[in-house]
Formats: sequence, structure tokens, C-alpha cells
Amino acid sequence: MDRPAVPAPAGPRAVRLIDGLLAVGTAVAVLANTARLGGRLEAAGALSLSLWLGLLLLGRCRWPLAVLLLSVQAVIVFRTSGLTDAGWVWPVSVAYATLAADDRPGRPGLPWAAGVGLAELAFAATWETAVGGATPREALVSLGAEALWLAVLLAAATAYRNRLRWRAELDERLLRVARERDLEAGRRIAEARLDIARELHDVVGHTLTVVGIQLRVAAEALHDSPEEARAALTTAQQVRGEAVRDLRALVHVLRAPGEVPEDPAAGVPEVAVLVDRMRSAELDIRLETAGDLASVPAPVSLAVHRIVQEALTNTVRHAAASRADVTVRCGGGRVEVSVTDDGRASARTPGATGHGMRGMDERVRALGGDFSAGPHGKGDGWVVRAAIPVPGFRP
Repeated sequence: MDRPAVPAPAGPRAVRLIDGLLAVGTAVAVLANTARLGGRLEAAGALSLSLWLGLLLLGRCRWPLAVLLLSVQAVIVFRTSGLTDAGWVWPVSVAYATLAADDRPGRPGLPWAAGVGLAELAFAATWETAVGGATPREALVSLGAEALWLAVLLAAATAYRNRLRWRAELDERLLRVARERDLEAGRRIAEARLDIARELHDVVGHTLTVVGIQLRVAAEALHDSPEEARAALTTAQQVRGEAVRDLRALVHVLRAPGEVPEDPAAGVPEVAVLVDRMRSAELDIRLETAGDLASVPAPVSLAVHRIVQEALTNTVRHAAASRADVTVRCGGGRVEVSVTDDGRASARTPGATGHGMRGMDERVRALGGDFSAGPHGKGDGWVVRAAIPVPGFRP
């Protein structure tokens, strides 16, 4: 499954390379701007300051606040000592921008950068007027450009920080969507596996049970009633053929997801045929229906057929019953089905449910219905009941 592309963070080598380029760029910029403005290029002045500011930037990512404070202190010391006449703010531009753009938890970089910048400008204004002999107007003109440059730096750093936040939120949202998509895909796969397991259990289990009944009938009637034996074998062969058709339809759905078999051989109208095949000399099965069975929607019709099929299969296998009653009623916006037998309830305790019982319950619950299975009153007997709502259905 495709996942959103999340940009990987820069590695340590790339970070060191960027820090080195910024350090060299700052040192060159301090010297170039000092020369362009007619300042003094002395080894103890502008050269030392440029080297110091460049070296400090090598630690800007790990200690941005400390690098800014040391850089501002260096500028103040060199300016007040008369060693250089470089600017107050612009030589420390990278340190200001780095701290203002710092968006790590617990590090409010922007307020610190703004506070340090205002403090430096205030000190510069005081020093220019008190020591440098400049008038307030001259100090305002001299420091106005520096204050504007500081504002531009902080604004650009804030925009960059906000862009990083937006990218982080976007990446997190994309990852969350991808996780939800994976969970949904897993849920659908699990549901598909349950559907396949139910279909295989119902088809194979029912087929083996019916074929076993008919083979037993054929074996018992082989000598005394060849016609009855032949009919039993024919019925077993038909059941086997229909089971193969059901399995082929299931395989077709697996190979072509989303397609529905054209002729599903299971539904409410086929319950009568199912009962006839399950009926034997040992088990008398009676069917009672009410309502328009042919009008039941396909999903509900299949569920009812499978419930009757599985309930009767369990009766034949486990109950040693002599009679079973099947009732299917359609009307009042719901379909009700019940299968009652007089077999041993002790062989089928409610807590010892197998795959078939779980499959019936899952089918009914998936359609919004109610399902129950348990002893029928006192003594022996077992009853399986299901009621499936069909909104808007009034046959």
C-alpha cells in the first residue's frame, strides 16, 4: 500500500556542512561590509571579530541561545573597545535567525531573539549618545536601519518556523490517514476471512452431513429396496454437485473481488429443498413458512438459508433427535427463523459454541438482527432463533 512521502531530516554531515558554510559566509560578510563602509580592517579588530562570530556559529544548532548571547557580547566588546566600527545587529544576523526559527519543544526561541535584539539596540543607542558623542537624531538614523534589519530577520525566521510547523502537521496528518487506511484494510480483510470461513464451513459441513445421510440410507436399502437406494445416491450426487458449484462461485468471488455470483444456490425459497434433503428415517423435519419468501432481499435470504442449514446439520451430527421443526416467517419489516428439535441439549451447551454457531451469530449481527441458541424449555430439546430486520420491507 502506498504511503505518503515524508521528508527525512537532514543528517549530521549535512548539518555540519551548512554550519560551516554559514560560519565562512558570516566571516567574509563582516570583513566585506566593513571594507565597503570604509571601516578599519585590522587583525585585532574586524578580522578577530569575524573569526569569532564564524566559530560560534558552528554550535548554533545545539546551543542557539548561547551562541546569540556570546555573539552579541563579542560585538559589544569590540565596538565599545574601539577595535571595530562594524554594525551592531547585522554581524549577528545568522545567530538571530537561528534562535528565532528554533521550534523545538520547551525552547521559545522567538521571544528570546526579540528580547536580546531590543536589549542590544537599547545598549547601542545609549552608548552612541553617551560615549560616542552622537546626537539622538544621529543615533536614531544610525540604528534605524539596524532595527529594521532585525525586524526583517525575525519576520523571516517566524515565517520559516511556521512553514516547518505546517509541514510537520501535514506529515502527521498524512501518516494518520495512512494508518487509518491500513486499519480499514485490515478490518476488511478480517471480515472477508470470516465470510470465507463461514461459507466454507456451511457448504462443506452441510454437504458432508447430507451425503452421509443419503449414503447410510442407500446402504440400508441396497438389498431390500434398490429403488430407494438409487434415489438416495442420486440425491447425494446432486448435493455434491451443488456444493461444487457453491465452492466455484466462492473461488470466483475471491479471484474477482466485488463481483457477486450470478446464480447463488442458497436462499429462503430453497429452504424447502434443503429440508427435504436433510429429512431421513431417523429425523422427521417439518417446515412452516409464512409471507412472500421470494421477496426477501438477497443478503437476508442467504443468511436465513445458512442458519437453517447449519442448525439442521448440528441436529443431525450432535443431537440424536427424532424430530425438528423449521419455521420461516416474513412480514412486519423483519424475517424470523427458528429451528427446534427434540435432541439432547447436554451435547450442545451454550458455552461450547463451535464455528457454526459463531458463524450464524455473525451473519445475523452483521445484518442488524438478533440471534439466540439454547435449550428448549425443560428437558431435552434445542432451539435456534434469529430475527433480521429489513427496513422498508412489507411483503
